[in-house]
Amino acid sequence: MSLSTEASRELSGSQSTLATASSWRRHDTHWVISLFGTAVGAGILFLPINLGLGGIWPLIIVAVLAGPMTFLAHRGLARFVLSSSRPHADFTDVAEEHFGKMAGRLISTLYFLSIFPILLIYGVGLTNTVESFMVNQLGMASPDRVMLSGMLVFAMIAVMLAGEKAMLRAFAFMVYPLAAILAALSCYLIPQWQWPQMSAFEGGSFLNTVWLALPVTVFAFSHAAAISGFANVQRREYGEQAEAKSGQILRNTTIMLVGFVLFFVFSCVLSLTPAQLAQAKAQNVSVLSYLANITDNPVIVTLGPLIAFIAISSSFLGHFLGARESLKTLIAKPTGLSLARADKLGIALMFFSIWGAAVVNPGILGLMETLSGPVIAMILFIMPVVAIYKVKSLARFRHPWTNGFILLTGSLAVSALLFSLLK
Repeated sequence: MSLSTEASRELSGSQSTLATASSWRRHDTHWVISLFGTAVGAGILFLPINLGLGGIWPLIIVAVLAGPMTFLAHRGLARFVLSSSRPHADFTDVAEEHFGKMAGRLISTLYFLSIFPILLIYGVGLTNTVESFMVNQLGMASPDRVMLSGMLVFAMIAVMLAGEKAMLRAFAFMVYPLAAILAALSCYLIPQWQWPQMSAFEGGSFLNTVWLALPVTVFAFSHAAAISGFANVQRREYGEQAEAKSGQILRNTTIMLVGFVLFFVFSCVLSLTPAQLAQAKAQNVSVLSYLANITDNPVIVTLGPLIAFIAISSSFLGHFLGARESLKTLIAKPTGLSLARADKLGIALMFFSIWGAAVVNPGILGLMETLSGPVIAMILFIMPVVAIYKVKSLARFRHPWTNGFILLTGSLAVSALLFSLLK
């Protein structure tokens, strides 16, 4: 074969890869759905109350910030994972490569510990939601909690063990109905919309409300747990084009998240007065439960548990993906076990831990979620920006305005979380 023929074939192959990366495929749509499902947990049912309590102006400001915050932060984390010189490096490998063995191990451990409590909460939430639906909606006797929780957790983990294609199909099976129900419910509430109280800005009070709302916004749209696995799949699929394709998928995920979730939030907030939102907060019920209570609407009563079940299930899968990947590496490195054996051990440990939490139903889980919050915010917002100015391979992303925005909003979110913890 002549050199010119070989070169032309290489060029042809390169152009083919570029064309594939620039076009949109079903693979990309599945990942948008998967990341959307990871972000939208059962907390979406409390989001209108948490964001709407401060009035319409803080809600509008947070809505404007939500898109850039979500897209830029997750794109930065994906770029961080893809910056490794090793082709199959996960989050732990990249952290060790860029920050040294000890610091990398610490970051990776904190990353796992920030995801794992959320899995425990979802195990409890899934069991409680299904049990409540069986007893209250179906009129069945209360099932054995040990058996019910074990079957539910096993079913969720079995989907992940069935492989990437099965996982993506499961996400599509759950998330399409979730998005459709959110959109339908948001439209259903439109006739009940009331003109909001357009109170004037109140200086420090207004800024304080926006500041304390930032962490809620960060976690309402966060799909950080799935980013490491997502980035590695794009590297396998698209090679050198992985960074551009990841950004494209993350942009479309953000558009879908902001569109569906904020429409739902605004529709709920505009259907309730500030006094009603405060009452829902005091009762510690979801916005759909409160709407069902004050309107005696059977449609809303039925949709509440359904949305909660779908949202918890889809978010469980995304968070399990991140926890599984990081725990596997954390077990393998100090013990010398192969990645395959470490993966099996990690899955077994997580299964029994989540099952145990679902059976016991401990009250400390809310505190654990709060404690994991600052770590997630630091890893999602602050660490990738630090890496951009420390790592040569990331130097091309040193854009002062975007990096400054991520660093500022991330720092504000972390400080608001710490303030809430210490208050």
